[in-house]
Amino acid sequence: MNTKNLVLMALLVGVGATLYVVTPGMVNGMKPDFMLTMMFIGILLFPTIKETFLLSLATGVLSGLFTTFPAGLVPNIIDKAVTGFVFLAALMVLKKLASNFAVSAVLVGLGTVLSGIVFLAVALFVFNANVGATFAVLFVGVVLPAVVFNVIAFAIIYPIVAKLVKRSKFQTAISI
Repeated sequence: MNTKNLVLMALLVGVGATLYVVTPGMVNGMKPDFMLTMMFIGILLFPTIKETFLLSLATGVLSGLFTTFPAGLVPNIIDKAVTGFVFLAALMVLKKLASNFAVSAVLVGLGTVLSGIVFLAVALFVFNANVGATFAVLFVGVVLPAVVFNVIAFAIIYPIVAKLVKRSKFQTAISI
């Protein structure tokens, strides 16, 4: 890991945290997790185990600290770790296709679905978070809209970051 890459990852996490904090809650305080989008962009730019671990840990802890969902800290950390490494595995399996923007956008959508499922499962079934809503209500009311928001955010932000990376001569593991 070099300093330029760490700075870019920190900027991505910072932008994600800002978007996460200013986004209003939807159902029972849950909100779309734009930090997830930034984590996916970071993993697309730096698809290595070290960077994925660092991005997953940072976004998980910050999402957990800023969450308005009851008992949301640990589920956020678990969810980001699982989602980050599954996303990385999918990128490694789809190496040639992952450089395609449309494929990356689909992976972001699927990653958001996985993230929502893991978060809700851990929060509701492991920690028994009493939120007055069922898994299905939260999935339909928050996770599915979050998929749409995250894919749109990815479609807007990723090309900008990719141009920045290209112009700045960052050392990414994949060519953009």
